[in-house]
Amino acid sequence: MKFPQPQRLDYIASIINTTTYVGADDFPVLGMNEIHVVTPGDIVFVDHPKYYDKALQSAATIVLINKEVECPEDKALLISDDPFRDFNRLTKHFAPFVASNAAISATASIGSQTQIQPNVFVGNNVKIGDNCIIHSNVSIGDHCIVEDNVIIHAGTVLGGDAFYYKRRPEGYDKLLSSGRVVIKKNAEIGPLCTIDRGVTGDTTIGEGTKLDSQVHVGHDTIIGNHCLIAAQTGIAGCCVIEDEVTCWGQVGTTSGITIGKKAVVLGQTGVTKSIEGGKVYAGTPIEIARDRLKRVAMTKDIPNIKKEIKALKKNE
Repeated sequence: MKFPQPQRLDYIASIINTTTYVGADDFPVLGMNEIHVVTPGDIVFVDHPKYYDKALQSAATIVLINKEVECPEDKALLISDDPFRDFNRLTKHFAPFVASNAAISATASIGSQTQIQPNVFVGNNVKIGDNCIIHSNVSIGDHCIVEDNVIIHAGTVLGGDAFYYKRRPEGYDKLLSSGRVVIKKNAEIGPLCTIDRGVTGDTTIGEGTKLDSQVHVGHDTIIGNHCLIAAQTGIAGCCVIEDEVTCWGQVGTTSGITIGKKAVVLGQTGVTKSIEGGKVYAGTPIEIARDRLKRVAMTKDIPNIKKEIKALKKNE
């Protein structure tokens, strides 16, 4: 998320109520993002020693951290006893929730020849392109973008919050979402799909990609062009699915993996790690489908092998 205009480091410190920071008061702050999408000028937060170096060496130039450490050259530090909490404070300040008072927001933009069926909700600052069909009971959250020639079937929700929580002694603390969902042109989204917005960036469905019914796409995931995703597939957050990938029914993924271009993932496969493109996969844990089928075929011969072993023992 980029701020509407550059901010000063001392102003950012005042929002989170800290007087402990490293850097000039007027050090420029341009936005805030998660570590996988940060660019120079962004704030990134880190609250675990395991990830200190990754955050400090990232493209972000302001690090919100819970320990006083040596500040890398040309960067700034914001010292906080709870970076997770303070990242949420910044989100509330720069991207507060704004309630809608109409089914289709007055700030939404809807292109020519686009058809909006009854009971559709279109949030603040949504952009919908030309020649789209939005079927009944679809909900499109704030700031989402739907490009030209997109079809969204009934009951689908674009822009739900990221499933991202920190465990506290009293329960779970939610990381607030301020990102978007972007649906590229000529895509089709089936009935009852749910596509979460990014925490601070975009969740993207590529050009010409088709999602079947009841597909879930987690926050900040990027699905490439001309993919086919079959029913009841669940794609976790921060995944990258490259162009022309096919996922058959009830595929599930762990977060942060990459599925390579033109890979085919057979039904009910658990994608527990990144996989290369151009191959067919199956099973949990995931493996090359042909290897798995060969092993399954071999297990069917076990009764015959046992009989042969018994026969050999009798003849000894």
